[in-house]
Amino acid sequence: MTENPYYQYFVGLPGYQENPPIDASTLVLFRKRLKPDVIMEANEYILATTKEKEAKSDGKDDNNTPLASGDGTAEPDNSKASENRGTLMLDATCAPSNIRYPQDFSLLNEAREILETTIIRFCKTYGLIRPIMYRRQARKNYLALAKTKKRSTKKIRATICKQLAYIRRDIKYLEGFMSGGYAPSMKEISLLLTIYKLYEQQNYMYQNKVHSVTDRIVSISQPWLRPIVRGKTKTPVEFGAKFDLSLDENGYGRIEKISYDAYNESTVLTDAINRFRERTGYYPERVLADQIYRTRDNRSFCKLHGIRLSGPKLGRPSETAKADKKVEYQDNTDRIEIKRTFSLSKRCYGMGLIRTKLEETTLTSIALSVFVTNLFKIQARILSALTLLIRVLRLKSADLELEAV
Repeated sequence: MTENPYYQYFVGLPGYQENPPIDASTLVLFRKRLKPDVIMEANEYILATTKEKEAKSDGKDDNNTPLASGDGTAEPDNSKASENRGTLMLDATCAPSNIRYPQDFSLLNEAREILETTIIRFCKTYGLIRPIMYRRQARKNYLALAKTKKRSTKKIRATICKQLAYIRRDIKYLEGFMSGGYAPSMKEISLLLTIYKLYEQQNYMYQNKVHSVTDRIVSISQPWLRPIVRGKTKTPVEFGAKFDLSLDENGYGRIEKISYDAYNESTVLTDAINRFRERTGYYPERVLADQIYRTRDNRSFCKLHGIRLSGPKLGRPSETAKADKKVEYQDNTDRIEIKRTFSLSKRCYGMGLIRTKLEETTLTSIALSVFVTNLFKIQARILSALTLLIRVLRLKSADLELEAV
C-alpha cells in the first residue's frame, strides 16, 4: 500500500509519497459501516433500475400493459395483473470461512497457549510470581498426537484428558489473579469467555463420550461459526454462514436468509415467494427448488396461489405421467442456473473462502459477493447487446457498400 504508485494514483494523491495514505484498519471500518442490509438495498435499487431500462428498451412499461388510445394513459387489466408470471429459483449454500479444520485436541492446545500467554502477561504487568505451568510437557504431549499418522481413539482421549487438565489448572491461576483485583484487558476478556465455554463443551463430551454438543465452538478467534452439514463428497461439513439465495428469470440473485446457525431451508420458501410478489405485483408461475423445499405446507401454499412447484407430484402416477416427466426434466435443467451462480461466486468473487475475521464483516463479504455477481451479469448483458448492435451496423454498412458498387 505504501510503495504502490498505482494505488496512490487511484485514491487521488497529487504525487508519490512514502507515508501510507490510510491506516490498515480503515477498510475494516468501512466494512463495519456497510451492513448486509445496506448492500442488499443497493442491490435491489440496481436491479430495479436495470429492469426499468430493459422494459423501456423493449417498448413496455413496468406493468407490461399496453397504452390506451387517446390520452396515452395505461388501462389497468385486472385479469392480467392476477396472472402468475416469471420464475423463482431458490437454493441454499454455505460460505466457508478461512479457519483451520477444528479438532478437539488442537482447539484445546490453542486454548492452553492463550491461557499461558495471558498468565505471563499478568505476571509481567503486575509483578507477580509466575506459577509452574509445565509448558514444554504440554506442548510435547500435543505434538505426540499431532504428528502421528494413525490416531487411535485411546490415544486421542488420553491427549484430550491431559490438555483439559492443563487448561483447568491455568483457569484456576487466572481466577486467583482476578480474585486478587487484577483485571484482564478487553481483548483478553472475550477470549477467556470463549475458552471457558470451550472447556465446558469439551469436558462434557469427554465425560459422556459423545462427539456433538449444542452451539459447538469450532474456532476460538471466531466463536460464532458453526459446523454446517452439507453432505457433499468433497466437503461433507463446512464452517461458515449458511444462506438462501433466490434467482429471478434474468439470473439476478438476492439473499433471502442468512445465519451462522444451521436451519431448515423449507421455512424460507413462503417468505421468498411473498417478497417476489411485493417486488413484481404477482406471484411466480413456477418455483424451482430442491427436494427439501417440497414439504406438504409449501406444496399447499403453492397450490393455493396457482404456483407450480418443481419436482414430482405426490401420490400415484397420473395419466399425464410422460408429460409431467418432461416438465420435471426441463425444471431440473433450468435449476442448474442457481448452481452455476454459486460456482461463479465461489470461484471468482470471493465467496469460496471468506477471509474477514469479524462477525459483521463476514456477512458483509457474503453480501458483497452476491452484489458483485449481479453487477457482472448486468455488464455481460449490456456487452452482448452492444456486440449485437455492432454486428447489425456492420452488416448494414456492408449492404450499403454493395449497393454503391
